[in-house]
Parts: sequence; C-alpha cells; structure tokens
Amino acid sequence: MLSDMLTAVRRGYTPSLADFEYALSTLESPESDSRSSLLSHQPAAIRSDLHIRPRTQGQKHYLDVINQHDITLTIGPAGTGKTYLAMAVAVSALLNRQVKRLVLTRPAVEAGERLGFLPGDLAQKVNPYLRPLYDALYSMVDMERARRLIDQECIEVAPLAFMRGRTLDNAFVILDEAQNTTVDQMMMFLTRLGQQSKAVVTGDVTQVDLPPHTTSGLVDAQRVLHNLKGIGVVQLTNQDVVRNPLVQQIINAYDTAGKHIESQGRSTTKHSNNSKQLD
Repeated sequence: MLSDMLTAVRRGYTPSLADFEYALSTLESPESDSRSSLLSHQPAAIRSDLHIRPRTQGQKHYLDVINQHDITLTIGPAGTGKTYLAMAVAVSALLNRQVKRLVLTRPAVEAGERLGFLPGDLAQKVNPYLRPLYDALYSMVDMERARRLIDQECIEVAPLAFMRGRTLDNAFVILDEAQNTTVDQMMMFLTRLGQQSKAVVTGDVTQVDLPPHTTSGLVDAQRVLHNLKGIGVVQLTNQDVVRNPLVQQIINAYDTAGKHIESQGRSTTKHSNNSKQLD
C-alpha cells in the first residue's frame, strides 16, 4: 500500500487521510492492485488550483461510464460524488468546447417539509431547490466567470418542469435528485436529448420524497433501460463515500437499523400467522 502511495506521489499526487483510509479498507480486495493508478489519475482540467480525481474504484468506473455512454443512470448514497463528478465532466466539456451548453436541472420537491408559499418571482421561488447545483458549479468555476456563462446562456440551471417540450442539442445535461421524479417526468426528461448531447441522471433511492405509493422515475428507469445500448448504469455504494468519514458510519448505521426493522417485521408476521393457525 505504501509503495502504491509513493508511486502516486512521484506522479504528482498528494494523498489525503481519506485516501489512506480507503486504501486500508481495500487491502484484501482486487481493487488494491490498481491503487497507484487510481490516485494518480489525470485530473479534470477546470482550474489551475482545482484537481478533481476519482478517489475510489467506484468513482473511476462512474467516470468511465459517463465518457463511454450518451446517457448514464447513477444510483448511490449521499457523499459518493454523484453530482460533483458529473458536474466536473460537464464543466470540462463546456470549457473545452466539446459541448455548447451545460443544462443543470432537478425536480422541485420538498424534502419532508412544507415550505408554504415562498416570496418573490418565479426564479426566486425555485432558487432554493437549485442551490446545491449552483454550489457545485461555483466550486469549480469562479463566480464571476460562472455568472458570465449563465448570462450568455451557456450554463442553464432550471427546475425539471421547465424541460418539457424542449430539444437539447450539443449539450451536457445533468438531472440531480432524480429519485424524486415520477415515471412520466423521467420519460419526459430522457426524451429531451438531442444530437451530440450527453445526459447524466443521479439520485439516491433511499431518500425518495415523493408521495406514498408513487413509483420513483429513477427506480423505474433503471429497471426498464438497463439493457439498452448507449445507456450506462452505475451503482455506487457506501465504500465510495468521500465526505467526512462520519457520513459513511451514519449511512451504515441507518442500513443496519433498517435491516433490523425488516427482520422484526418478518418475525411479527410469522408469529401472527402461527397464532392464526393455532386458532
């Protein structure tokens, strides 16, 4: 492991504490064989002071799938870099003139809260839902340049509802929080893609904020489209979490708690069935 780290350093990479933790967690897996190549992976050329590299094998696979497919569906827990890495590829494609515009969108769905009637015009009302996309954008492109690109309509940030009826040519399109789309919304979005365009759809199916008994468009799309040529499907896991290490522990704790509740539910159902048989 230390030899691989040293090789990465010689290639110009400065490992972080998170890199060491990930390397230690994969010592016994096949992933360990390519650790040095992963850490020294060519960064996305966005800014001279910002080098964005995949930090896990899952993230590297994610970037490879984006580059090889016109449409990529990505499912994974919070903190796995789903939106951030897609944004890095999209911004690089725009700045390198591989596409003419960047379109960022997400459904305007409240996360378990009732926000009521927000003040302001339409743009001000939807802005809170789109703020995470702006945050990712401003972290990669300085604010002045980003605003200039937005004014020139080279970058568009809009709620999903605004996509209906459009054809997006020569564009890189990112649909974030796609677990909160309905089946009809997902179909509408995927059929907007025009010539020379790419789309990346990201979401976490464990955080669906749709009304009860409403099928998530992301879940349905994964089921329906996974065998279509030109569409890549990526499943990131808890091992790909690159936020604060505590985030990974939180996700694991909730997964464990959920499995415990499910097992209790099965035990209760079995006990109830046995009682009926005895009656």
